[in-house]
Amino acid sequence: SSRGDRIFTASNSSRGDRIFTASNSSRGDRIFTARLSHREIANPQGDRQGIIICKGFLLIDSMKPGPSTPETLPTFPVLGLPVHLADNYSQWLSSRLSQGLGTNVITLNAEMAIAAESNQPLAQLIRSADLVIPDGAGVVLYLKFKGHPIRRCPGIELAETLLNHVNQLRPSGLVFFYGGKPGIAQKAADNFQRHIKGLAIASYHGYLSDSEEQEMLASLRELQPQLILVGLGVPRQEFWIAKHRHLCPDAVWIGVGGSFDIWAGEKQRAPAWFCEHHLEWLYRLYQEPWRWRRMLALPHFAWKALIKS
Repeated sequence: SSRGDRIFTASNSSRGDRIFTASNSSRGDRIFTARLSHREIANPQGDRQGIIICKGFLLIDSMKPGPSTPETLPTFPVLGLPVHLADNYSQWLSSRLSQGLGTNVITLNAEMAIAAESNQPLAQLIRSADLVIPDGAGVVLYLKFKGHPIRRCPGIELAETLLNHVNQLRPSGLVFFYGGKPGIAQKAADNFQRHIKGLAIASYHGYLSDSEEQEMLASLRELQPQLILVGLGVPRQEFWIAKHRHLCPDAVWIGVGGSFDIWAGEKQRAPAWFCEHHLEWLYRLYQEPWRWRRMLALPHFAWKALIKS
């Protein structure tokens, strides 16, 4: 306290670990972070010289001042759900990925917003996300009507941007695909790896047995990928991420819905004209007519938005 330093202590009750982080508030740098199990820590050489790790310690990082943390983005409510406002979502998220700042990304559209009205756990999950992007045309039009003209940020495009730059952002990093029918995630991974030299991707389909899923979770914990894309559909993928995010706390997690099908070449995304005119939903309905019941959320969202306005 005499030097303005801050010391934080957190406990992990499930394993009995204690996590210590020291930071210097006057400079904004982290001095060290260490996880230990009921042991003591020593730093006789001073806080800028590193720490001595006794048996049983696991060092997470010991670093000098690096790039500044991305600024906190402002939000605006859409049917009571926060949407973050940014000129460049991929740049903001890329900065967090490069610094190993764990981030849970929600891709909000009209269908999800309406579902959250009757699903409070989903609503709470959206409110607690680190980044909520305007994925759907309805959300973008609502924000524009409210005086926040902002470009739509489809989750599939955001994920593609990160995939194309992950090697530069996190050298020797690993990407993790989970979801889709058997063979789809692997085919999507193969397609990316053919075009992006050195891209490492581990993939699992979304039809695992209970025992297979446990093996996959153990692999996830061991591999510690930096970017995790989950395609299980809304809201299953959002709840799955919330439940398992603690396994890789430094990763960027994004629910990507049916993106694996498109990346694998099994389905086609709407032509650019449809996307530019906020009609991608119409093309999806043409491809998958069985979705018509789900599409009823669009007029419902429009009516709700009009009433709230």
